[in-house]
Amino acid sequence: MTSPFTYPASPLARRHGPEGYADYASYRPWLRDEFTSRCVYCLLRKRWVLSGLHIDHFSPVARQPELAATYNNLLYACASCNAAKRDLEVPDATAILLADSLRVLKDGTIEASTPVAAWVDKILGLNAPKYREYRLLWIEIVALARKHDPDLYRRVMTFPDDLPDLAALLPPDGNTRPDGVKTSHFEQRKNATLPESY
Repeated sequence: MTSPFTYPASPLARRHGPEGYADYASYRPWLRDEFTSRCVYCLLRKRWVLSGLHIDHFSPVARQPELAATYNNLLYACASCNAAKRDLEVPDATAILLADSLRVLKDGTIEASTPVAAWVDKILGLNAPKYREYRLLWIEIVALARKHDPDLYRRVMTFPDDLPDLAALLPPDGNTRPDGVKTSHFEQRKNATLPESY
């Protein structure tokens, strides 16, 4: 079964390199694709929330304002994780929150196997009761849907319907990684190569 909370096996290698937007919010469609429409910290999916996800700054703007609109400094995060991180300096989530250092148990608890992953878990409060209960709810929904309602399973575990068409976007200063557009989720769906679930 595809778990709704499986951390990546390897660090994120950014596929996109848009440059030149004055407002960091303009990078949102690129980040949605880059982070597979999930929160980098807790893996909450865009499909599961009405308000969408936020843009987080790896190096906080309060400490490094010059990086406010730098794509490689931006992460995709849910409102709760973004608020918990605040302006704290934390290790790079794309490099340390991986399947071999963090896993979600059947009861919704997050288990960290490295000190740095445990520290990030503690800072963000990922094992707070409300987060454990929320994860457990989705683990149970996904398991029941997979067993009894394949259509519902596809709806909760598939990519959002409104995938961004990155080929139609023209960043002001170009794209340093243009080949990433060809492998975007939008292009994969267009070419019928997008996985049914993730």
